[in-house]
Amino acid sequence: MSKDITYYAPTGGHPPQTQLLTDRAVLTEAYAIIPKGVIRDIVTSWLPFWDDTRLWVLARPLTGFAETFAQYIMEVSPGGGSDKPDTDPNSESVLFVVKGQIEVTIDGEKHVMEEGGYAFLPPQVKWTLRNNSKDIANFHWIRKHYQAVEGIPYPEPFVTNEKDIEPVVMPDTEGRWTTTRFVDMSDMRHDMHVNIVNFEPGGVIPFAETHIMEHGLYVLEGKAVYRLNQDWVEVEAGDYMWLRAFCPQACYAGGPGRFRYLLYKDVNRHPALKLSGL
Repeated sequence: MSKDITYYAPTGGHPPQTQLLTDRAVLTEAYAIIPKGVIRDIVTSWLPFWDDTRLWVLARPLTGFAETFAQYIMEVSPGGGSDKPDTDPNSESVLFVVKGQIEVTIDGEKHVMEEGGYAFLPPQVKWTLRNNSKDIANFHWIRKHYQAVEGIPYPEPFVTNEKDIEPVVMPDTEGRWTTTRFVDMSDMRHDMHVNIVNFEPGGVIPFAETHIMEHGLYVLEGKAVYRLNQDWVEVEAGDYMWLRAFCPQACYAGGPGRFRYLLYKDVNRHPALKLSGL
């Protein structure tokens, strides 16, 4: 893949009174679309022990919505960050930088992460995060309650950048559909994968995928038409999609440029045989 890749990062703000309120936002039983136009100042949140930081919550465990994960877009001002970023010792995290630069210290080892930077943080690891640059930094923070299995150790933390990873070409696609994978699919220590899916113009998912995995998709670059359940929806850079388990899904990336998204999915564990609260 060419190195001239781009990443969309929100800027917040507030629309003028003259703007039409009609937009593409939708919430159904099978999927949700959160378009970039609704990621505004009025819907920001804040977290304990984070300085000079605000965030947009894209997904959270909720009846009828995401069940296995939470996803934020973090905005850290210069000098901001946290020495106590996550108060849940059982959560695992993926960080993915889309704007600026952050410094993440994991068990005492400092890592400078720039755009395209990816960090995996297992449960109970000690980490901190700071923006020591002069510009705002944006990164995705995906959190999941780790499903430990007796006899399988926790995965190790690591930091990398997508530019240093060769995408895997999907079979019979002539290179139009590739996936940037950060974790070995057969590694049973991991119960979630956060990948980047890449489509060149004309690339398609040529069938309606229908599967157990829940998805969160954030469009990093380009535009496409997505088939969700029985609906065709247009999405573009900055949009977010949540897909419930077994929601039929397909995609056509018509161009003119490349279409890419950050993809979450839960993997490698038995489905729970008892609903929570029962």
